[in-house]
Amino acid sequence: MALDPSSKELAEKYNLKKLICRRCYSRNDVRARNCRNCKSKDLRKKKPLRK
Repeated sequence: MALDPSSKELAEKYNLKKLICRRCYSRNDVRARNCRNCKSKDLRKKKPLRK
């Protein structure tokens, strides 16, 4: 079942476009400079899903 482009873009925004803290693994906003949980600055992009 295919999603329409606007639904897919919205789903990616809320689920895939995140930064992950390397220390506590919490999900943060893309614009974050440090972790909201542990205040670490060691963030990485969330890995994309494999098909």
